[in-house]
Amino acid sequence: MNLNQLYYFKTLAELEHYTKAAERLNISQPTLSHSIAAMEKELGANLFEKQGRNVVLTKYGRIYMFYVENALTQLELGKNQIERLISVGGGHVGLAYMTSVGTNFVPEIIAGFLDDPQNKNISFSCYEGNTKTLIYNLKREKYDLIFCSMVENESDVEFIPVYEQGLVVIVPENHPLVAKKKVSIQDICPYPLICYTKESGMRRIIDDLFTKAQIMPNILCQFEDVNSMAGLVAANQGIAIITDNPSIQNYNVVKLDFDTAYSKRMVYLAYVVNRYLPPAVEKFKEHIIQMTKK
Repeated sequence: MNLNQLYYFKTLAELEHYTKAAERLNISQPTLSHSIAAMEKELGANLFEKQGRNVVLTKYGRIYMFYVENALTQLELGKNQIERLISVGGGHVGLAYMTSVGTNFVPEIIAGFLDDPQNKNISFSCYEGNTKTLIYNLKREKYDLIFCSMVENESDVEFIPVYEQGLVVIVPENHPLVAKKKVSIQDICPYPLICYTKESGMRRIIDDLFTKAQIMPNILCQFEDVNSMAGLVAANQGIAIITDNPSIQNYNVVKLDFDTAYSKRMVYLAYVVNRYLPPAVEKFKEHIIQMTKK
């Protein structure tokens, strides 16, 4: 059974006449008759019965008609949704990003894009996560575009550098390091470190900092998001190396400059290579690239 047969069945049920139904469908009457007969054979039940020169649905035909109408309605809704998503001047963007860029960078990029009247009908769905999860879901088409850290050996993913974040150290308000204002990797190594999980792109950067300094960090706790880290630092349980994030102003912590040659982290725009991007997504991608060049 195929989609055409469902349309044939529905049309015949509505017109109750083979000739009229065949004319509307722009097919021959024998083709229509053969199609209906094939459906009845597959279902093992008669769907129509003669009534004078017309045909009407049998009991089984009426039952089947209910499901056919629902199926065709859902298919039509799906078709309309796809057309809406890829329409010129409209459409939808599925965007995901690391928590650290969600406070300022992402809202500013989206706001700048939507300020253009030509983009006012484009909608967004936004999600947060760590780099590993973001790339996993990007490749499975949950997102169109993501902001993440660079990951090696991802040949299916294109990474475009768009935004550089500074790294800072946060400490409790009464911590001994507060007086220094600027700290080195050697300064912080004696203290318990509250760190990102190993799935985070930032964790690889922090691990590399300690490796270059030939120091073994004293990691106390690991979190996926900077807010949880800042909360534990504020509770006087340790210190943390994080990306410079405005959200830490909400916590009782002190931000210190990080005195190291590697105190930056690059954020990348990533998408799957050779995957079709709808017009709205392609337009937003180009907006990101142009804005970050400026």
